[in-house]
Amino acid sequence: MTARFLIAGEALTDIVVQSDGDRQEHPGGSPLNVAVALGRLGHDAHLLTRIGSDERGAAIRAHVEQSHVQLTGGAIVDAPTSTAEAVLDATGAATYTFDLVWDPDPSGLPERIDAVHTSSIAAVLEPGAATVAEVLRRHRATSLISYDPNARPTLMGDPARVRPIVQANIALSDIVKTSDEDVEWLYGTDDVEDVVASWRPLGPAVTVLTRGGEGAVGFTDAGRVQVAPERVEVVDTVGAGDTFSAGLLDALAHRTLVGPEHREQLRELPSDELAGVLRRAARLAAVTVSRAGANPPWAHELA
Repeated sequence: MTARFLIAGEALTDIVVQSDGDRQEHPGGSPLNVAVALGRLGHDAHLLTRIGSDERGAAIRAHVEQSHVQLTGGAIVDAPTSTAEAVLDATGAATYTFDLVWDPDPSGLPERIDAVHTSSIAAVLEPGAATVAEVLRRHRATSLISYDPNARPTLMGDPARVRPIVQANIALSDIVKTSDEDVEWLYGTDDVEDVVASWRPLGPAVTVLTRGGEGAVGFTDAGRVQVAPERVEVVDTVGAGDTFSAGLLDALAHRTLVGPEHREQLRELPSDELAGVLRRAARLAAVTVSRAGANPPWAHELA
């Protein structure tokens, strides 16, 4: 099933610095990566964001349009496009530094949406975070809500300040996906599964934890499900979590489980069904880590 998604969040220029010092620029941003992945998988993806009218903004526009993503009406502003510098270590893991302004214009949103997704900086950095929260509240009656906290410590600052904002977004959401590293930073604990399981009473029907080489764990009313990771040669991890988030939504769309009328079905999703959803997301993320940069797979590559 093809679904209609609204993704709310930052689009920026990733300046990738390799371990040997080589520098390259690419369109990036966690929400943008989710939108691109969904567009490439054949879904109707709309991106509420903020980009400049400069050369970097033009490159982002070309990138999303090539991946069949539509920018919403207020996305382009007369200002510089934000940037994120990602410094890669010898293992391909990225450390980020941001030059970011986040004050999106929520005009011109599509009328009918099956699910809204947001993530990372967009949901915590003011003044735009208030806009994103209002978009989630406005669409909750007519759409499923998906959220990935996707922590950026260098920009988010004190985790004690960020935690209440993250938990408020979790309470608005039906599907929450996070990583073990994000939970460790946000909560200062190694008991990451307990944290993610504890989010469900706040409201989500499904919570998911990715654990790198240990695979992924999901929780519904049916209990806990774990799936193994796809084994591939890792080039770098840029965009892997974003592709996993898109994979969850794609898998649910194929099972006709997007839309608010399916909330209770999601809450009671049987373990074997949840395992299938997680495996689909893991398969998509494995393609992304097998090549450089945030380069999610196209539908034809999965045939």
